[in-house]
Amino acid sequence: MSGQTQETRDKGRWPALLRRGPMENLATAIIAIGFLMMFQPFALSLYTYSFVTLLAGTVMFIVVSKFPE
Repeated sequence: MSGQTQETRDKGRWPALLRRGPMENLATAIIAIGFLMMFQPFALSLYTYSFVTLLAGTVMFIVVSKFPE
C-alpha cells in the first residue's frame, strides 16, 4: 500500500457534499423545519406534514452519521 489509512482513502472517494458535516447540517435543518411546522398556528397543511418531516430529518441524521468525515 502507499501508506494511506483506510479513512484517508475513503475520504477521497466521497464527493464533498456527501460528507458527514454538510449532510448533518441539512438533516438538522430539516428537523428544525419540521419542529416549526408542528408548532405554528397558521396552516393545518403544514401541521399535517410536520411529523413526516421530523421523521425524515431524524432518519436522515441517523444514516448520515455513518458517513465518513
